[in-house]
Amino acid sequence: MRARSAGGLLAGYVPGNSWLHRAPLWAKFLGVGAAGAASFVLLDWRVSVGGLGLAVAVWLSARLGVRRLATSWKLVLPFAVVLFAFQSWQQGPETATRIVANLLLCFVAAGLLTATVPLERLLDAVASLARPLQRFEADPERFALAIAIMLRSIPVLAGAFAEVGDAARARGLERSVRARTVPVVLSAVAYARRTGDALAARGLGDD
Repeated sequence: MRARSAGGLLAGYVPGNSWLHRAPLWAKFLGVGAAGAASFVLLDWRVSVGGLGLAVAVWLSARLGVRRLATSWKLVLPFAVVLFAFQSWQQGPETATRIVANLLLCFVAAGLLTATVPLERLLDAVASLARPLQRFEADPERFALAIAIMLRSIPVLAGAFAEVGDAARARGLERSVRARTVPVVLSAVAYARRTGDALAARGLGDD
């Protein structure tokens, strides 16, 4: 099964000259870090929803494309709905709203970073940040490579999820968990094996 590409929030760099494109990289890293910290700091669902709304406003003000944002929401919505339903059952609708809003806030913040920073520059910055870890025998370049593979994998797997969902609906199996998950798992395993083979062929799997 060959997954189609998904043009979502984390699909790649969007050329532009907006204020966010011109913002320093360290400020964008701080923004993503703040969004991640929000998952632990924001305990009021209204503040979480406000933070998500602010992130969406930043996205629109940077002229990154309404269609790209809408496509991303379409891919994330099924997972968000399931998560909201489960958390509502476990902890109530207010807590569920806070958890889902904080999760989406992190997702949008990561998308703002990858959409306004070229991948090469982003990986160079990640490698620089990881350089102090060399004293622990860590390889900053491999760390950056791992980040690159992760960023590339997200839209591929999201595309696989969307493609499997379309196929399940076409067969009338949209409510079958097996029909919607097993092909995605098989696609993910196949993609991981292809990626591993490509890395091994370039000698990147050696110690």
